[in-house]
Amino acid sequence: MTFQWLQMRISEENDRRRREKSTLERLPKALEEVRTNVENCVTAYCDAFGRDTARVTGDSKVFRVSTADQRVEVTLDPLIPGFQVHRAGADPLIVEVGLLPGEKLYFRDKTRDQYVTMEELTRRVLDRIFFPKLAE
Repeated sequence: MTFQWLQMRISEENDRRRREKSTLERLPKALEEVRTNVENCVTAYCDAFGRDTARVTGDSKVFRVSTADQRVEVTLDPLIPGFQVHRAGADPLIVEVGLLPGEKLYFRDKTRDQYVTMEELTRRVLDRIFFPKLAE
């Protein structure tokens, strides 16, 4: 004889595992989406301040944005699941990635416990290295 609570918990765990698997499968695409948007921002920055003022390098698991004296690194982290943004002299920005209905992604700043849009995410990644002398 199995108990009703056990069947419910098994069902919940199956759903959780399915969501987790889907999220982990989408992580590389999520990082690529962030990278594409960051590259668009870097292009606009270079258009304003000169062709060689910033650049994006990296691969499918990590990318870096560099300016003359600043650098930020965005690294895929399946344990979150999401990615971490490392900046010199600052705590890492930990971004959780998840799936919404319709296979849409969400991004959540885990430290601040805030959901963020792509615009806000790119600002948090790039603002400090592009404009370190401007107040937040």
